[in-house]
Amino acid sequence: ARVLDVVARCGKCVGAIGLVGGQVVDIQSEGKKDVTLATLQWIHEHKTAALLEFAVVGGGILAGANADQVNRLSKFAMNIGLAFQIIDDILDVTADSATLGKTAGKDLLVDKATYPKLMGLEASKARADELIAEAKIQLEPWGDKAAPLYALADFITARKN
Repeated sequence: ARVLDVVARCGKCVGAIGLVGGQVVDIQSEGKKDVTLATLQWIHEHKTAALLEFAVVGGGILAGANADQVNRLSKFAMNIGLAFQIIDDILDVTADSATLGKTAGKDLLVDKATYPKLMGLEASKARADELIAEAKIQLEPWGDKAAPLYALADFITARKN
């Protein structure tokens, strides 16, 4: 039953209501001036955050997590996923291509909606920090057993590429 649950979640993650849907809205939003913060969040909840949620929750389910634990893992992963994307957007405008390992400034070139564009750099960084703090609260019941997940959350805001 656990394996079947994880397989079903994988299908949801990558399908029309997951990665595919997020990518469609992302592409359709390029160059548009009326993209809202809510739309941007929806895009990344269905792309970056969905991938992290599948990985974290899938592992939890296979390890025997109960419904409350799965819910906590889901909230943790969605929060770090959004934070990851916010940091990615910040790095796109603040880092150079050599550091990033990809072309810096490409979001600006295609007039893509990004967190810094809609919120500014400082507010974007503050939001990423809030999301990481909220994510870590979800891990409290596990204490030290969640050390790898705490480390993952810390890596997301500390990364340089």
